[in-house]
Amino acid sequence: MKRHRRRQPPKPRVSPSVLERINPSAAGIDCGAAEHFVAVPPDRDPTPIRSFQTFTTELHRLADWLTACHITSVAMEATGVYWIPVFEILEARGFTVLLVNARHVKNVPGRKSDVSDCEWLRDLHIVGLLRGSFRPADAMVALRAYLRHRASLVERAGTHVQRMQKALVQVNVQLALVVSDITGVTGLRILRDIVAGRTDPQALVHHRDYRCHASEADIIAALTGNYRPEHVFVLRQNVEAFDYVQQ
Repeated sequence: MKRHRRRQPPKPRVSPSVLERINPSAAGIDCGAAEHFVAVPPDRDPTPIRSFQTFTTELHRLADWLTACHITSVAMEATGVYWIPVFEILEARGFTVLLVNARHVKNVPGRKSDVSDCEWLRDLHIVGLLRGSFRPADAMVALRAYLRHRASLVERAGTHVQRMQKALVQVNVQLALVVSDITGVTGLRILRDIVAGRTDPQALVHHRDYRCHASEADIIAALTGNYRPEHVFVLRQNVEAFDYVQQ
């Protein structure tokens, strides 16, 4: 009878531990409106958790402390806009800064109730369980700030146009029926005369641009209104606000 050789058990495969210290020189920052709480690994400082006020001098002191603790990477939550100054200062000082979505941090199980936010961020970052949000290059960040501000101004201008149209309806001036855009060449000339107190339709019609499709008679009829002072005041304020935003 042929004897079967016993198979040798396979050698155990070495699996990476979920607690492997992927980023041993990592810190966590809990950003707030008045102060930031910062946690470094316990072996880096006798007081591994410290608080820093949000003043610029304090943020530089925070960076100095992280440098003294030999920290190379920092994780923080994207809380409001409070993270922006500390992010920019730390990044300028050469730290790798990880901006974390707060929802992703909350989805990581195993947190104990007595662990502070900055400690939890530090521990998760050390073992590589955090994923940073997209942060464009510095030049693109500056451009994005200008474009966002411009977009808010454009939106504000649209609001003032709507209020100008409402005020015109209240004085029964049907300017929108005879010009395609009340903030066009003809429309703005007429509006600026009205808010300056010149409300005679026979005089206002001279602002008609030659490209305007409406006839002079139609424009005169549309500009014959009931110019109550309170409605003209609101119109004047919104015309001035519109001009300021455009400038």
